[in-house]
Amino acid sequence: MNLPAIRAIYRFEMARTFRTITQSIASPVLSTSLYFVVFGAAIGSRMGAIDGVSYGAFIIPGLIMLTLLNESISNASFGIYLPKWSGTIYELLSAPVSFVEVVVGYVGAAATKSVMLGVLILVTARFFVPYEIAHPVWMVCFLLLTAVTFSLFGFIIGLWADDFQKLQVIPLMIVTPLTFLGGAFYSINMLPPVWQKITLFNPVVYLISGFRWSFYGVADVNVGISVTAILGFLALCLASVWWIFRTGWKLKA
Repeated sequence: MNLPAIRAIYRFEMARTFRTITQSIASPVLSTSLYFVVFGAAIGSRMGAIDGVSYGAFIIPGLIMLTLLNESISNASFGIYLPKWSGTIYELLSAPVSFVEVVVGYVGAAATKSVMLGVLILVTARFFVPYEIAHPVWMVCFLLLTAVTFSLFGFIIGLWADDFQKLQVIPLMIVTPLTFLGGAFYSINMLPPVWQKITLFNPVVYLISGFRWSFYGVADVNVGISVTAILGFLALCLASVWWIFRTGWKLKA
């Protein structure tokens, strides 16, 4: 394992984040804080508890997951697309660095940024609504697994994209709607029976449900299924990245 190469890629990506800290860190935290103000403090005070949890506290895991998914994808996709766009990716591919080290460097940096955002949002939420974390170890596991998995997914999107517009197609047109419809702001048990069954085809439901369970001990679906779903998607992303570097798809063209 070429640790200096991994460190160089990782430090370069993290340095880019801190050069644009307003865009990378402050803006997502501020946007999520507005959700807490509107849905947590204003609307939440007029709504009843859901599964014994106040509405303001109930939406915290969903809002963190909403930011985590989008930022993980955006950070990783933009990080690998820039070398493709500028042509420096050929220098990287010809260097004595394996694809594993490239992926660890880029995905590790993207996941680190996402985890930082998740922690900052968690701290910020304390100023608006009180909450407890019933299973802190599981909460950290879900946070890390989601950040790594969707950073890998974003890495694949960055390799697939041919222009800057394509980088935003999947996050905006697919991931964000699935998150809003995946129980970020409500329990799927509140839906009519038919829609409850349809919602179970939404993979984001399992992520939000498992993450919410780690906070309050309540879940819309079995926690074991949530863990299996995210591990399965992680394995699929790893297999896709291996195939891309093995075949040179979107790399050698």
